[in-house]
Amino acid sequence: MNIANWLHDTQRRDPQRPALFDGTRQTADYATFAAHARQRAACLVDQYGLGPGDAVAVLMKNSGDYLELLYAIWWMGAVAVPINAKLHPTEAAWIATNAEARLIFTDGGRVFASRDLPTGCKELDGHVLPPTRPWPTLEHPVPRQDSDLAWLFYTSGTTGRSKGVMLSHGNLMAMSLCYPTDVDPVSGDDAVVYAAPMSHGAGLYNFIHVRCGARHVVPASGGFDAAELFGLAAELGNVSLFAAPTMVKRMVEQARRQGYTGEGIKTVVYGGGPMYLADLREALDTFGPRFVQIYGQGESPMTISVLPRALIADRQRPDWATLAASVGHAQSCVEIRILDAEHQPVPTGERGEIAVRGATVMQGYWRNPHACEQALVDGWLLTGDIGFLDPAGYLTLTDRSKDVIITGGSNVYPREVEEVLALHPEVFEVCVVGEPDAQWGESVVAFVVTRSGQALDDAELTAWFLERMASFKKPKKYLFRDELPKNSYGKILKTDLRQLLKAGSIAAVR
Repeated sequence: MNIANWLHDTQRRDPQRPALFDGTRQTADYATFAAHARQRAACLVDQYGLGPGDAVAVLMKNSGDYLELLYAIWWMGAVAVPINAKLHPTEAAWIATNAEARLIFTDGGRVFASRDLPTGCKELDGHVLPPTRPWPTLEHPVPRQDSDLAWLFYTSGTTGRSKGVMLSHGNLMAMSLCYPTDVDPVSGDDAVVYAAPMSHGAGLYNFIHVRCGARHVVPASGGFDAAELFGLAAELGNVSLFAAPTMVKRMVEQARRQGYTGEGIKTVVYGGGPMYLADLREALDTFGPRFVQIYGQGESPMTISVLPRALIADRQRPDWATLAASVGHAQSCVEIRILDAEHQPVPTGERGEIAVRGATVMQGYWRNPHACEQALVDGWLLTGDIGFLDPAGYLTLTDRSKDVIITGGSNVYPREVEEVLALHPEVFEVCVVGEPDAQWGESVVAFVVTRSGQALDDAELTAWFLERMASFKKPKKYLFRDELPKNSYGKILKTDLRQLLKAGSIAAVR
């Protein structure tokens, strides 16, 4: 089934229900939303000759037009290729070329020189609505099979060239139906706020909210601003959003400055990076029981595990700290296994590579059979993440397999070191990486952002650490920075930090 049917069905049932918002200003009801999607779809077919299966790229900042374009692409049976709007045009052009995109929509239509785009690919302004004209064959979305490609998601590419993750209509439906089952109930009274890029996780949550006739809100700033978000929540009510842990930290800081306690916020779904226990406690103290954690990746979008709201909020449980440090249990449509290097299951409680199987798992990597063979083994997606399952089925994520530090023959998992340092009252952010060491193989290095902006005494931090964790895991050095490098989704870029070490740029640390 074509996932655009969800928009078509909602506008038939309740055409006047509010749909799209620019800040607090409504710009479309569901009838208008669907009409604009049909209008844009007709233009793609009639004026540009596109057909089912063709790829259409979208390189735009968040907007209501973005959602209309996505549904136009699916309505006429094509494949959406959302691209991170913060990428350099050269990087975006590479993605458009790799995806064999026929069109690319941008803000203003003048991002690329004609020579940058692949032959036959045309750039258009995504904010220009084509003129209305009769097109009866597109009164309904073009029929598609569940296995047909719908969304070509390009990975962040922090360790090399991006890979195109092939997500089908069936993948997107399974992911979406897990949300109200496992993450958070959805009603037409809800308002989903797109404070993170629509090209990734935040945008994927549009589907279930379209199906349920909820409101879709793009902040007037087009992105994340904590104070602006609080104003939207207070005025619109029942606000839900997806946020990286770094965004949650900024929300806590801003809320404390202005005395805000979460009025109007229904749910904050966090994921995409580690949420340290110290930060989670502060968020709960500030906002109350409004948090749900999910763990997923582009290859199984937003849908591997979930840590429910009730469990996160129940700090009276004797095992709360252990469970809150986990990423929860498997979502409804997937299975989770922990595998050894030979891809065999390991005993409960033992660490290994996290593997997942189910209806959300990608169809494969676009035009990359070698990567497919490495990632999809016997029907299981090998995530590249390291973790373990407890007897109750709760999954604890320790690190990416490539991030494990081997020092003196012993494995050190950066996440556990970061958890201890994050507990220090003067530590605002921390990231731990390995540095080549002639004696030990690798040594542990901690990059630290302090709350005061001033460096801390290394001996004090080491003493703090040794009271809580084994000596062989302690950082050999601490490097204090004003901020840590992050991508546009708020994930700390360990690759950049390793590059600093490799380049010997420590003199520029302060």
